[in-house]
Amino acid sequence: MELPSRWVFLLFLLLSSTKAFESEVDKEEFQEELLLKPLPDRKVLAHFHFETRAPPCNSNGLHHHHLFPKSISQMVEKFRVKEMELSFTQGRWNYERWGGFDTMSSNNAKPPGVELWAVFDVPKEQVDASWKNLTHTLSGIFCASINFLESSSMYSAPDWSFRQASGSLRYGMLPREAVCTENLTPWLKLLPCRDKAGISSLMDRPSIYTSLYYSQRLHLTSIASDLEGLNLGIVLEQTLTVVLHPSSQRTGLTHFSQSYLQPSWSLSSIFGRKVNGRCVLAKSSKVYLQLERGLVSQLKKSENYGADYIASEGYDGEANFELSVNPDRVIKEEHSRNGISSSLLYEFSVDKYSNSKPFDLGLTWKFPVIWSCQQAPLHASRFLMGSGNERGAIAILLKSTDLNDSSLVANSAMDGCELRVNIFQVVPWYIRVYYHSLQLFVDDQLKAVGAFVEKIHVMPSKDKISPGMMEMVLKLPCGVKSAALTLDFDKGFLHIDEYPPDANQGFDIPSAAIGFPDFHTSMLFPSNESERKSPMLSKFQESSPVLLYTEVLLVPLTTPDFSMPYNVITITCTVFALYFGSLLNVLRQRVGEKERLLKSKAAAKTGRLSDLLSRLSAKLRGRSQEPMQSASESSPLINSKLALKVLLMAALAVAWQYYFG
Repeated sequence: MELPSRWVFLLFLLLSSTKAFESEVDKEEFQEELLLKPLPDRKVLAHFHFETRAPPCNSNGLHHHHLFPKSISQMVEKFRVKEMELSFTQGRWNYERWGGFDTMSSNNAKPPGVELWAVFDVPKEQVDASWKNLTHTLSGIFCASINFLESSSMYSAPDWSFRQASGSLRYGMLPREAVCTENLTPWLKLLPCRDKAGISSLMDRPSIYTSLYYSQRLHLTSIASDLEGLNLGIVLEQTLTVVLHPSSQRTGLTHFSQSYLQPSWSLSSIFGRKVNGRCVLAKSSKVYLQLERGLVSQLKKSENYGADYIASEGYDGEANFELSVNPDRVIKEEHSRNGISSSLLYEFSVDKYSNSKPFDLGLTWKFPVIWSCQQAPLHASRFLMGSGNERGAIAILLKSTDLNDSSLVANSAMDGCELRVNIFQVVPWYIRVYYHSLQLFVDDQLKAVGAFVEKIHVMPSKDKISPGMMEMVLKLPCGVKSAALTLDFDKGFLHIDEYPPDANQGFDIPSAAIGFPDFHTSMLFPSNESERKSPMLSKFQESSPVLLYTEVLLVPLTTPDFSMPYNVITITCTVFALYFGSLLNVLRQRVGEKERLLKSKAAAKTGRLSDLLSRLSAKLRGRSQEPMQSASESSPLINSKLALKVLLMAALAVAWQYYFG
């Protein structure tokens, strides 16, 4: 029996659409990776990296997502977001102990609170409207107070110091925003397997939220956009960086001090969980253990760590440490700097593990080792000067880290060996900064600002309209020991509705961003197909400028006595309750019912014995018993009492209105 031509045509359309959908689904990719790294101060860094790619839309602009989160795709297409980054951070990155001259600190060390910046592919007059809509959307997705950034007094538009975006960049920060599981749960929902399978199953809430540093980040890039604003592809990068303090269980050390020995740890000890296989929707699932350059250099100097171990790129169980799981391979960084060893990466594939054979990587140190991380050219800190609630000053201090690597100086690429420093700082409008009071101290000597400032861009604040912003490029000599900037400010006054719930704690000034445009950091690995497929290793190989953030400043402002309005409201409500309660009580009383109630109570107290005694007394005196007074006879007396009460309450009301009204 032959099918009608109409059914044949419908079957052909169904098969073609199914094939096109399958080919489109195959283009969507999700990869999960985890980087573990021991730190010099007996801490462990855990960096989760998830990447989801969405293919380009079809000719009709329609896209049926299989792995990529639909909410993110719709947000990018509606607001035409070209690039965006959102971070939730708890704690502060320790640049002195955890490093400041590597890809991890430059890309994943974020300021406390919430930081959001976005670049839009819209005309300049529509950027502010797109920013406001984006903040509301992200606030709903991540269950946070990001919508506070919609106000023009909460965000700024940097030109060149923070990021090159040709006027379409908007930047905002909420330094006091608390980070909790309500923000992590929506972030995990963007993953195909959430936290039910794969590497993300290690995210035990008590373990990661008790860490010394916690930062979850979402970075998306729109690959291209056509003239009609249709998205041609999105790359969503989700990272979670935590610094944990493992507790060592080793005993029996007699010839080495326990304080110098690095603590032994495993995935089950620091996270309380093991990896029971990969996420079935992930294209690849890998775990890396990194030994940074300083650590490798110290291990090579140790007599217990031979040079053949580095050259062979293999695993040696008799070295200074021991791994509980043999790595699949060892990746050695190429093109190390002068006198600095190359870092090592131990790669573990999670594909071959399951529930019956979970993956639990453990690191056990056998001998003490002490090393230090690479530092940025200058260490930056910020603090307040002055006293009182009227005036003060903001100081930014840059101190040399005594870098001995000559290649870092060569990276400056300046004829006179000058060190360029980008400074980007945003100050709320109620901190009225006087930018003309800028002073520069180089090596504790007051210098002319024009001699060291290459260019500067200042946007003074406007009360309740826009914050103050300063962008500056400093040119400092390479041998500088310290440099300090100071700015005077006055403190403004806020309306009572503008104070936060805990105003007496103070007001936060967001962190300042300090960049070194002439210094870039990257990691170079063997250029083969396997490294190019790893999103995290590809990110590490990208050259990124060294960037660090200063502290969040806490500024006390003059605050009103919030207890006085409470006291006035309380006493006013009490007086009105007494007045109207007594008045209504008097007006609702019925005289007859009250007298009958009094009679019944009196009769219950006296009883029949009192009635018989009264009758007996009347007979003995030869008089008849006097009847009880009727209600009509006693009503004038009660009415007069009622009138006196009403007059008294009215007099109290008039007096209150006269003295307090």
